[in-house]
Amino acid sequence: MKLAWETFVRFDAPDYSQEGIQNFRNFVNDEMLRKMFLAGHYQLFVAIDDGKYVGMLTLRDKKHISLLFVDKDYHHNGVASALIKYVSKYALDEEGIDRLTVNSSPYAINFYRKRGFKDQGPETVADGIRFTPMELIINR
Repeated sequence: MKLAWETFVRFDAPDYSQEGIQNFRNFVNDEMLRKMFLAGHYQLFVAIDDGKYVGMLTLRDKKHISLLFVDKDYHHNGVASALIKYVSKYALDEEGIDRLTVNSSPYAINFYRKRGFKDQGPETVADGIRFTPMELIINR
């Protein structure tokens, strides 16, 4: 969660209100989130380089990308794309899920579009968090 928080502060927080920043901080530090991971409601996938966590992606309910963050020193090196590719294959092959959803931050929206995600509605603000709902149909 440290990686998620530090990356959020650097890249996403400038697009958010103080309320949104605080709510995100509360989310990544929440004891309930930890319990949901332990109970299997969230799945965590990580990218590691020389023993260092450089990227992370979490799936909620096997199909919703809840957190996707890459260390600032590894941006534009394919880490996030590799995580999306891996998780897409995992969802299809292991879970029988043929689509992934995400609520994209303004910072990441073009990244998701380039990887085939389509907008499912307009930008929305909830609890100070700005996002665009998106979906990727996974093809074999």
